[in-house]
Amino acid sequence: MSNERQQRAARAEQMRKEREKADRKQRNLITVAIVVVVIALIAVGAWGIKAASDDNKVETKLTVPKDVTKDYGIVYNQEAATGTAPAADAPKPVKVVLYEDFLCPGCGALEETAGPFLAGAVESGEIELEYRPFSFLLRQSTNEYSQRAWNAAVCVYNEAGAKAFEEYHDILFANQPQEGGPGPDDAALIDFAKQAGVTGIDSCIKKQTFARWIDDAREKGQKDGVSGTPTIRIDGKDVSGADNTIATVADIQKAIDAAKKK
Repeated sequence: MSNERQQRAARAEQMRKEREKADRKQRNLITVAIVVVVIALIAVGAWGIKAASDDNKVETKLTVPKDVTKDYGIVYNQEAATGTAPAADAPKPVKVVLYEDFLCPGCGALEETAGPFLAGAVESGEIELEYRPFSFLLRQSTNEYSQRAWNAAVCVYNEAGAKAFEEYHDILFANQPQEGGPGPDDAALIDFAKQAGVTGIDSCIKKQTFARWIDDAREKGQKDGVSGTPTIRIDGKDVSGADNTIATVADIQKAIDAAKKK
């Protein structure tokens, strides 16, 4: 009987050891599985962070938009506005150059008072507008809105042309923020583009594809004597109101009429 008990005890001990071995093996498998999952999650997280970083990394190389002038201008003319080219014998439109910053309160005021007049003069063929970026209020918002807004507007132009740019231009001024705080973020700028009928430019807006070109445009404007916005030039001359106030419709029309006589 003593020998039988010893045999049973030996079998029990063997079974206990086998269970412990199986338990260790299962724990090891679970540990390996957890480590694999953690490594996978870290890899996915790192990829997501890198992808987000890449998607929002500001472009540093120079990218020039399509169909801009050598003076960094975006031309909005009768054909762009109406879809119809002017008659062959139509008078040549007067060139109106407009330097703007989308954060500039004076530019917003000019858009409100003279915007409809200028748009009508373009549609009639009396003038053509040449918009030139002058984002000099970089530090007047907490997210460099004047630069980002101009980049977004150029993204719209590069994708869909001058008519879409003009619509986006008007939307930006209709939603102009105050100086000193944050301007609309990238999501808002993308939504504004959709309101203008333009999609597919999310990356262009987030990466600020045309930032370098806009910087160059500002420097060129400064070399050409522009010190602030809005600056309106007609027939090569700056146009302003009395005592260097913002030009009124009457001031602009007078300068247009003078240019026509030449």
